[in-house]
Formats: sequence, C-alpha cells, structure tokens
Amino acid sequence: MTVLALETSCDETSAAIVRDGKILSNVVSSQIKLHQEYGGVVPELAAREHLKNLLPVTQTALHEAGLSASNVDAVAATQGPGLAIALLIGFKAAQAVAFALNKPFIGINHHEAHLYSPWIDSFSKFQPNVSLIVSGGHTMLVLVESELKHRVLGGTIDDAAGECFDKTGKLMGLTYPAGPVIDRLAGQGNPDAYDFPRPLLHDTNDDFSFSGLKTSVRYFIRDNPALLDEPQKIRDLCASVQAAIVEVLVKKTIRAAKREGVRCVTASGGVTCNSGLRRELDHACKRHGLTLRLAEKSLCTDNAGMIGILAERKLLANVPLPTLDEEVMPGWVLA
Repeated sequence: MTVLALETSCDETSAAIVRDGKILSNVVSSQIKLHQEYGGVVPELAAREHLKNLLPVTQTALHEAGLSASNVDAVAATQGPGLAIALLIGFKAAQAVAFALNKPFIGINHHEAHLYSPWIDSFSKFQPNVSLIVSGGHTMLVLVESELKHRVLGGTIDDAAGECFDKTGKLMGLTYPAGPVIDRLAGQGNPDAYDFPRPLLHDTNDDFSFSGLKTSVRYFIRDNPALLDEPQKIRDLCASVQAAIVEVLVKKTIRAAKREGVRCVTASGGVTCNSGLRRELDHACKRHGLTLRLAEKSLCTDNAGMIGILAERKLLANVPLPTLDEEVMPGWVLA
C-alpha cells in the first residue's frame, strides 16, 4: 500500500510517501525564521506559508520516492489537534486529492501519530508501554495496551513542557524557539546552580503543570537582573531550568510505568529532541529494568511521515473511513 500524507498542524509544511511500513520520503518545510521576530507562531502567517509551500513540498516528496500521483493508493492528513487555519490547508488539500484520484482518505490525530512514532520500522516488536508525548503545546502520559488501543493517563493542566522551555527562554532573551537553545547552553552549565520548583512531582496523579516553574523563573530574573549580563550564569540558569523540567517528566513517566506493570517506556514529540531528557530517560529506564524506545529525532517534530505510517496501520486494520466532507478538529483530544 502506498500512502500520500500531509501535515500542516502548526508551522511546518510536510508531505510524505509511505509504502508497506517504510517512509520513502518525508519532506518538511519549516517556518521558524518567519515566526522568530514575533517570538511565536502567528496563525495567519503560518497558513499563508502552508498555501505557498504545500504543492512544491508534495511534488518533492513524490519525486524523492520515485512515484507519481497515479501510484498513490490512499491519502491521509492531520485532522487535529492544531491551529485551525493551518490544519485547513493540508486537510482540505488531501481531501481534494483523494476525491480526484478516487482513493480512500483518512484524517489522523496528530498526537496519536506521535504516540506510535517510536515503533516505526518495528511494529513487529511492539509491546505494551507507557508513552510520554511531550511537545510545545502538550505533555501527556498514555498507557498503550496494544497497537491502536491506548488510554490517556494524564496531561497538561496549564503550560506544557515545551511551552515552559520557550517562555522561560524568552525571559532570558533567547531566540525563538528557545528550547533547542536552552538545551545547548545547559550542556555547559551547572544544573544545581539554582533551585527551581518541580511542579506536581510528588502528586500521585499523572498530570503535568509547568506554569509555576515559569513564574518562578520570571521572579528570579526580576530579582537578579544582572545575571543576564554574565554568559556563564545564563548557562547555569538554562541548566537549572532544564533539570527541573526533565526531572518531572522522567520521574512521573517511570512511576506510571511501574504502577501500570509494563516493562517498556516510549517518548515522542518535539521536546524529545532534548538531549537532557533523552539521557535521563535512558538512565532511569536502565536503573528500573525498563526498555526505552525513543522516536527518531527527525520524527519528533511535526512531520507527515508519522501521519502516513499511522494511516497505513489504520487502513490495514480496516478502521472505518470518514466521509470526504469531514472538517478539521483543532481541539481533538486523544482518547
């Protein structure tokens, strides 16, 4: 089966060709430079860029896969969650392609695609797991009992981990997106230099809250403004903030896995690119005798490859197909 997949949920325009469980091409056009001067994603600008980039990105994906539109057996696109005006571009384009080619179409939950991205190329080795999905807009723990059968254990009740990285970075005067910058600077800093709160760390639930940590950093910088003039202290600040976020993510993930009786942990989403998180998850899983599967870094950020892989798995499982007049679901909650 050959699937053409499109992804336009936020600020990356992506098209991919998936065939028989393999990603033949996965083209992503990022808008980071466009949104940097605004310190965040501007939905209207994102939609305009998607309109401009979608056709060339799709053509490139087909070319890299050595295929033409006539070779496509099914079409998929991100239906939600995401920015409504951005989702519309890829979703409606995919519906139109499916209609023109008279091929099956399926809308995909962006978070569900992240959920199964650590198993790409290895679904035959699938085992029950607790999965951490951590990105700019969402942080959640999910119990995955079997393929396509999962249950959300807990999630973000205010600021997500990625949002906390970006907002605290902005307070430090770092460029957007600040997460990768903090990760780089943290590698040269002392994570014990400053003591920041670990929100909900000792709560028995599986929810996450990072607004208090962000506020704590804001007041700390307000009371110590000269710190931002010293490069090493900025590195120490980055390391300390990252340590607080990572400790919460790792400990709550391990605790959930042990409670649910699974022997495998997975992690995906944009923040999973963070080197500190990947390192500490690896160390924690080894200490507790758990298997760890991390999504490939190229599949952690928004991309159509993971959309196409999940679409193919659903089509092979004979999941009921939607009608071609369905709409985007910006607030689509992972069940």
